Amino acid sequence: MAAVAVPGLDPARLALPQQESATLRVVGVIDTQGRHWEVHQARTDAAGAALDAEAEVLRRIGRVHDDGRLSFDVSRPAGSLRREDVHIQVRSHVSGRPVEVTELHPGPGLSAGLGKALGELHELPTEVVSEAGMPVYDAEEVRERWVTVLDEAAATGKVPPALLRRWEQVLEDTAMWRFRPGVVHGDLAEENILVAGGAVVGMRGLDQVHVGDPAEDMAWVYANVPVDCLDSVEGAYDVARTEGVDRHLRDRAELVSEMSLARWLLHGVRSGSEAVMQDAVSMLQDLAAQVGEEPLVEVHEPRLAPVAGEKEVSSPSAATREIAMVRVEDAETDDGVSRDSEADDGGATED
Repeated sequence: MAAVAVPGLDPARLALPQQESATLRVVGVIDTQGRHWEVHQARTDAAGAALDAEAEVLRRIGRVHDDGRLSFDVSRPAGSLRREDVHIQVRSHVSGRPVEVTELHPGPGLSAGLGKALGELHELPTEVVSEAGMPVYDAEEVRERWVTVLDEAAATGKVPPALLRRWEQVLEDTAMWRFRPGVVHGDLAEENILVAGGAVVGMRGLDQVHVGDPAEDMAWVYANVPVDCLDSVEGAYDVARTEGVDRHLRDRAELVSEMSLARWLLHGVRSGSEAVMQDAVSMLQDLAAQVGEEPLVEVHEPRLAPVAGEKEVSSPSAATREIAMVRVEDAETDDGVSRDSEADDGGATED
């Protein structure tokens, strides 16, 4: 099927990757010219539509890479085949191995490379995603989506109240949600970040790419990257973001990380999986015990408004001295005319 989808592709042997799920099968193929391909077989109509949408994004990102504006590469769609229940898509293979966060070290090496790659991804023109038909959310829509998750999770009665208060405080703080939407990977994981020679050389798994909050990707970084490497990641990320990073990015990333447990709970509820629900409840309880009543972000005390009602005049304090008022009889103004004379000329007032 791959040979039919891509003219000139003469398969010689199978290769990595070889992955399989209920909706998708991926098989690596080496052809007689030594070229490495990935054959994606969609097993449902929805998976086929997702393949087509992702392929358009990959083409556009590939052009940005070829223009020298992106340091990492992506697979390039080369051909497709549809026959009744068969939906095949063939893509080029990006060499590299999945990153292992346990191997990251502070400094200008792979940690900085990870930050640079993420910064470049978030700086991609949003048209790369929007014109491919993938979802686009502005800042307010992102916040509203998390509010919906909060409401639905609260309705289950399985989320500790302290966590609900902790999340609600952040969601109601409008200052937290003033950010510039960018291209978001949406499914960052070690297997989707490819490295070689101490650098990030490729990204894959872009079927959930969208325009939204970069904090969604950074949540994975803060949850998985060793703490002593975060400065290196953040420093390179900041340099790659041309307009700078909004100051609440890390706060929102922490919120995303915590509320992903609520999403996991809702997934269990919708799928009817008791095992998933129990797993989510257990992690939510552990998180609640860890954070207690501590707010996720510093609470800013509001400026007190005037209180309505009868006002009382305060009396002088014991330290106040009465000031003797002195009548000036003969003092002169700057032009030599006495103030008394001025008063006489202007007319005397009656007692």
